Amino acid sequence: MRWPLKLLMVGVTASVAGYTYWKIAIPKHRVAIRSELIMLGDLDDDKRWTDGDLQVLDTVLKEFFVQPAPLTWRLDLNQNGLVDGEDLNILQALVNAHGDPYAAELTMTPKGPFPRPREFYRYVALNDYRPRPLWALPYPPAEDSALTWLADFQPPPRTDTYALALNTATRAEAIRFDQAYRRRQENLLPVEREYADRKLARVEELYKSGRSFELLLALMDLTEDAETLAAPREPNITLALLTFRDHLRAVLDSEAYAKFDAGETDWSSVLQVIFDHLENDLDFHYDFKTLSPPRNFTNLENYLERAEWQYYKTSVSDDDFLTLIAFAQNDPRYLRAVSRTSKRSQDPYVENHNLPMVLLFREAVRIEGGDKKKAVGLLDEAIRIPYAWIRSIPRTALPGSLALDNFLLPGNMEDGADKSRHWNVFGGICLYKSPEEALDLALRREMQDLRNVNYSTDGMREFVRDMIANLNGMYHVMTVDPELLDR
Repeated sequence: MRWPLKLLMVGVTASVAGYTYWKIAIPKHRVAIRSELIMLGDLDDDKRWTDGDLQVLDTVLKEFFVQPAPLTWRLDLNQNGLVDGEDLNILQALVNAHGDPYAAELTMTPKGPFPRPREFYRYVALNDYRPRPLWALPYPPAEDSALTWLADFQPPPRTDTYALALNTATRAEAIRFDQAYRRRQENLLPVEREYADRKLARVEELYKSGRSFELLLALMDLTEDAETLAAPREPNITLALLTFRDHLRAVLDSEAYAKFDAGETDWSSVLQVIFDHLENDLDFHYDFKTLSPPRNFTNLENYLERAEWQYYKTSVSDDDFLTLIAFAQNDPRYLRAVSRTSKRSQDPYVENHNLPMVLLFREAVRIEGGDKKKAVGLLDEAIRIPYAWIRSIPRTALPGSLALDNFLLPGNMEDGADKSRHWNVFGGICLYKSPEEALDLALRREMQDLRNVNYSTDGMREFVRDMIANLNGMYHVMTVDPELLDR
C-alpha cells in the first residue's frame, strides 16, 4: 500500500475517533436554554435586599396591576401564587437582617417556618412566562368602589381548591378593575360611562346569582375595557358597530328567523331584517339581492395593502412567536377566558369567543411595542387556517397553524380557528382602510359564502355568526389605545 493512501486512512481514522470522542466523551451544553438568576424580593434589581426594595414595594402596592408582571412575580416570596401579608413580612425580615438571608432565617425561625436562603434564588429561562400573582392583601378603597359588593366580598385568600382559587381570582380581578376604573372615571365620555354602567349592572347580577365563573370573566371583560379601550373623540361608526352586532344577535331569536328555520319563508325575509338594521344603525344602503362579490381585482391599491400586510406577517420573529406561545400557555387570565366553550350549536351569539381574542390581541400589541399592524400580522400568522378543504393536497403538505399546534384558541366545537381569523382579519382591515370599508368587505364576503351554500339554514346561521365575529374584531382593534396599555 502506497504511503499517500496509508496517510489518508490514518487521517480518516483519526478524524472519526476525534469526532466520536468530542460527541460522546466531552461534556457540552445539549440544550439551547438561556437563563437568568433571579432574587425573589429584589425589587430594585441591585442584587441585594435593602431599603430600596421597600421603597419600590410602596410603589408596586399602590399601582400593583400597572407594574410589569415579572416585577410583581418577584414579590411572591413564599411562591404560593399570591401577594399576601407573609410576602411582606419575609421581605421586611430580609431588609432588617441587612440583606443576609441566613441572619434573617436565624431571627425568624423561632417564630415559625421561614424560607431557607437558597429558596430566594431562582434560575429562570429568559423566555419563561412569569404570571402576575393574585392580590390577597386588604383593599380599603373597596368601601366606595363602583362594584358595590366588593367590600363584602372577602373570600379566604387560598388556592388549594378550585372554588377557593376561583373566588381568590375573582376578588383580585375586581380590585384590578376598580383601580383601572378610578384612573379613567373622571375623563369618561357619556357614551363610555353608559357602556360601563350596563356592564356593571350585569356583573352585579352575576354576583347576586352566585355564578362565580361567569362573574370572573365579566370582571375581566370590564377590566380590559378600562385598561385598553378609548371611544373615538369624534363622531365615528365604531360604537355603532356594537349596536349592529347586538341587533344581529337578536335576529337569531326573531320571528322572521324562526319561520325561515322552519321552512315557512325563504332566506330573503331574514336578510331583509338584517339589512334594515344595517341601514338604521350605520346608514349603509344595500340591495342584498344584487350585492357584488368582495374583491376588485383592478384596484392596484388592494395589492399594495396586501403586500404590506404580508410583510408584517412574514417579518414576525421567532422570539415574538415564543413570547405569544408562552403567554397563551401560561397566563391565568387567558386560560380562564379560553376555557369558556360550548357544545356544537350552543353558542349562537359567539359570546364565548371575544374575551380571549381581546387578551391575545392585547398581548400581541405589547409584544410589538404598541404597533397594531404588527400585532395583527403576528396573530394572523399564528392562527392561519390550514387549507384542509383542498382535498387533493396531502394533509402533510398543507400549511400548519402555530396556534393550533401550540395553544388553545377560543371558540367552540364547530368553529376551530375560523372565528379567530375573522376577528383578526377584519379588525386588521380597519387599520389599512377604515371601519366603513372593512364592514363593506365583510358583508360582501359573507354574502358570497351564503350564496355558495344556496342560502341554507346552516349557511344563514354562520352568516350571522361570522358577522358577529367580524364586528367584534373591528370594534376592539380600532378602539384599543396602545397608550393605555399599562402592562
